[in-house]
Amino acid sequence: MTDTALPLVRPVPSANGATAGPALPARPRVLPTVATLARRRLALSARTPRELVVPLLTPLLFALIIAPALGDTVAGTVRGLDYMTFVAVSTLGLLIPLSACSAGLGVVVDRHSGARRDLLAAPVPRSLIVAGNLVVAVALAGLQVVVLVAAAALRGADFTVTTTGVAWFVATVLAFAVFMYAVAEIMANVIPTQEEYIGALPAVAIVPWFLAGPLFPISALPAGLTAAAKVLPITHVLALLRYGLVDHHGQALRDIWGMSSPTTMAALSLVVVVVSAVVTSALALRVFRRAAVR
Repeated sequence: MTDTALPLVRPVPSANGATAGPALPARPRVLPTVATLARRRLALSARTPRELVVPLLTPLLFALIIAPALGDTVAGTVRGLDYMTFVAVSTLGLLIPLSACSAGLGVVVDRHSGARRDLLAAPVPRSLIVAGNLVVAVALAGLQVVVLVAAAALRGADFTVTTTGVAWFVATVLAFAVFMYAVAEIMANVIPTQEEYIGALPAVAIVPWFLAGPLFPISALPAGLTAAAKVLPITHVLALLRYGLVDHHGQALRDIWGMSSPTTMAALSLVVVVVSAVVTSALALRVFRRAAVR
């Protein structure tokens, strides 16, 4: 366990300049406090290389083995995109939820056997505790995304990198990581045990991925599932990731919006992801505050 060094009190000056009266809790500075809480969470979440590598295993399996095998089997393209590259980009939509949910599992452990009660007793706004956890979860997810993209490129994925495309890609990854960690934070504060939390992960982190068009365009789904896929944030995420790295014509975005302007469709999809992240984060804070007083 790492200590959380936070300012506790400040004296109250009297009229003649001397200190008098009871000490009042000092208002913590936001950035230093979040940094301290983030360092604590990082020390708990990344104590060994295993905790960084394990969430990468399934996406790496898809990117390095399954995607090339499917590419050789299909031996073609998806709307002009190399199929191996198409699937390799899709694995990012699997990596980020798995990474965020792994971070959420740490919150469950902290709630049962960690220092969460001590943190709640400290003069720290409870929202900053969640913010500290969020910073670490997003940073670890971002690191894993970089590793996966590099591995896919070395394996033969054909990425078309532009400054604008990278900007769309980075914005999407950040917004989606925030959204998924907020979902994980809600689950960690609602689900009572680690076993139940782990049992719920496939429904949250994996099932939506299969509906979002990771292996084929969503237009290939039955009409009802296509309509449902358009509502899922991850569908917009996969379309944006492809738009940023490989599909600059926005064909996946056109399956969602049916417009002619790729930039307009990308902006609309990014709004969907960002709004989902903001709303879910606000809900996560509310759930955390309620769980903290139980």
